[in-house]
Amino acid sequence: MMYECRPATMDDLERIWAKNIRQHPEDPRWIRWREEYIGYNRSGQALSCVVVCDGDPVGEGTLLFAPECGAVAGRTVLADGASVANVNALRIEKEHEGQGYISAMMRLMEAEAVRRGYRRLSIGVEEKEKRNQAIYRHWGFDRLILTDVEDGETVLYFEKNITALR
Repeated sequence: MMYECRPATMDDLERIWAKNIRQHPEDPRWIRWREEYIGYNRSGQALSCVVVCDGDPVGEGTLLFAPECGAVAGRTVLADGASVANVNALRIEKEHEGQGYISAMMRLMEAEAVRRGYRRLSIGVEEKEKRNQAIYRHWGFDRLILTDVEDGETVLYFEKNITALR
């Protein structure tokens, strides 16, 4: 199998969002999120990256730059369009987990944020997701900056300084 991490093309986004919607047929939010995230990429408010296996997108993540993006909801501590961007919607298909592809995509997103002049990244994780919290700490997201309740779940937001990557 041949893997690649890269900034997503519009075709990549259409394909991976079609998969996401098929995997969640009873949840209409996925259709709304598809429109939002593709729109954010088109407008420059975000940059999505993908993990591609043999030409098929199997993982994704998005850097949200603008506080107007729905997931950021105006919380400029998460994304302010200048110094801090938010890592959002990280996911990979189960059969590709644990092989380092999300970590590689994360490094790509960090490099892109640095290239665009950002100094910090934020990331959110549900309080109950202890495994993901450990992964994010391993990646350097070690400063708790916000705790919020979203869709009935407590979400912890952490921050990472990326100025050392310049």
